[in-house]
Amino acid sequence: MTTRVLVRMACLLLTSMAAHAVPGVSLYDESQYRALTADRKARAVGDLVTVLIYENTSATTTADTNASRSADVSASLKTPTRDRQVGLATNNDFEGRGSTQRSGRVLGQLTVTVRGVQPNGDLLLGGVQELEINGEKQTIKLEGRVRSQDINDTNTVLSTRVADARISLVGDGVLAERQKPSWWHRLVTWFGL
Repeated sequence: MTTRVLVRMACLLLTSMAAHAVPGVSLYDESQYRALTADRKARAVGDLVTVLIYENTSATTTADTNASRSADVSASLKTPTRDRQVGLATNNDFEGRGSTQRSGRVLGQLTVTVRGVQPNGDLLLGGVQELEINGEKQTIKLEGRVRSQDINDTNTVLSTRVADARISLVGDGVLAERQKPSWWHRLVTWFGL
């Protein structure tokens, strides 16, 4: 083919495309633009983000209470024939102590999906992972909101950077069932016995 034929075909193709073009519609979508050198971070609905779950909690509460009250009332009555003395004394002491200690630790990785993008650019994340080992099922569920700048270059984010985070870890199986009290024990406890 000659150059003249190629130019003529290109002109026909452009003319055909112009005739079928929809006014006001562009091939360029600014919201979807990503530079060729940009990081492959999640930024749109359906993108994946790996959350590095590192939660370490510890809480300790101690309370000491001491209260004391005493009252003393006395009366004396003298008559020519008798001396009478009447007295009343009360003493009320109370002492109480209590202590609560709790700690928990969860480590893991979970790849979740971007379920929405808020107007300020925050990403709404959510996902579930189910593992089954020897009949024991373990389910990890995560939901929350993260700023796009908190996602690093490897498309991961720490769970401590997830706002409004709801992380649940639930086990189900023979071992989980054995750790629960029996029905009769719960019934007796309910009646306070």
